[in-house]
Amino acid sequence: MSLITSMYSGTSGLSTNSQGLSVTGDNIANVNTVGFKEGRANFQDMLAETVHGGSGLSQIGRGSMLGDVQQIFSQGALINTGSVTDLAITGHGFFVVNGTVNGVSGDFYTRAGQFTVDSEGYLVNPNDLKIQGYGVDDAGQIAGGVGDIQLPTSPLPANPTTLVEMSINLDSREAVTTWDPTDPVNSSNFSTSATVYDTLGNSHRVDIYFSKTADNTWDYHAMVDGGELAGGTPGVLQEIDTGTLTFGTDGSMTSSTSTPTAITFADGAGSQTIGMDFGVGTALGGTGFDGATQFADESAVVTLSQDGYSTGNLQDISIDSDGEITGLFSNGEHRLLGQVALASFQNENGLQRAGNSLWLSTDDSGDPAVGAANTGGRGSISSNSLEQSNVDLAKEFVNMIAYQRGFQANSRTVTTASDMLNEVVNIKR
Repeated sequence: MSLITSMYSGTSGLSTNSQGLSVTGDNIANVNTVGFKEGRANFQDMLAETVHGGSGLSQIGRGSMLGDVQQIFSQGALINTGSVTDLAITGHGFFVVNGTVNGVSGDFYTRAGQFTVDSEGYLVNPNDLKIQGYGVDDAGQIAGGVGDIQLPTSPLPANPTTLVEMSINLDSREAVTTWDPTDPVNSSNFSTSATVYDTLGNSHRVDIYFSKTADNTWDYHAMVDGGELAGGTPGVLQEIDTGTLTFGTDGSMTSSTSTPTAITFADGAGSQTIGMDFGVGTALGGTGFDGATQFADESAVVTLSQDGYSTGNLQDISIDSDGEITGLFSNGEHRLLGQVALASFQNENGLQRAGNSLWLSTDDSGDPAVGAANTGGRGSISSNSLEQSNVDLAKEFVNMIAYQRGFQANSRTVTTASDMLNEVVNIKR
């Protein structure tokens, strides 16, 4: 090998260590970049020639080169942010975002979960790329393919009440009474009330009276003030449902009946029927204790619910570890709104950096496997959190020193070869 070649070997070392320092500088610069993954410079040697020595063939190197910059996808620490749309991934996977970056359109992949809701209800990142996930069907279940996640911007429509469910105990010690619809208070043993909703979302009060008609037999009467019904008379109660509850000697309900009447509330509401549900009696295979019971204890309502609600606007959302987004509306209703999707790859190191904390898939990475969090080896999602950079500053400073010393050493190779060439030139003198 000539002295000129040895100079080029030193020069290659200068270039390689400079590139290594660039990688370290990039890591340090992104120490506070959310979702950033550190790079590692992998050096390789170069061969110059093969010579014949006394013991056979010998190979002389021609210096070093940068083989590649490997991305290290180790987990970064999570920090709490207090923003529900800030998301972090614990484990494998990437958020999928769609849009255009630097003239390239399509899907991009990121670990930076700084998402917000734009004016149209879409979940977007700081570059206005839309996060991808699953929507919900008419039954409120996750369904369909992967697409943009859009939260509702219009009010939740009102839902008229069709059923009132009640768990209640009726005191077995009560005396038998005779029901009189004109004097319900004095002709019943117990009463309670429920709030129901018409087709427009207006609320109305329904009073339910219970009268004991025989041992282990009770009738109920659901009544509404006539002034709240179309064509009704204010102050005159009108029955909208009636039925009979029968009980066994152990206090369990054996059977129940319900005979609702179609009604129309005033002020332009539509027609509806409202029935009462007191559980499944033993005659139909139930336990007889999941709704109405008759024990020697004070009559009391245990639980009461109904399936109607007024109109409401979206007030808040929550996102669980599976990425499911649940909305809380001003009328107290909770609705499943969608689910954030995650992508995984056979070879994460094959992903191509696209800037803006984004990656692109390549032939080396393989096609993305997109699915829900906590499935298929994909990690879980943490709301109100962000994943910090996985850069270790202490390690990067050690690498910086190593590259600096390597650069200095290779510069010595160049200057030494230069001095030796100078001696060769001086031979002629």
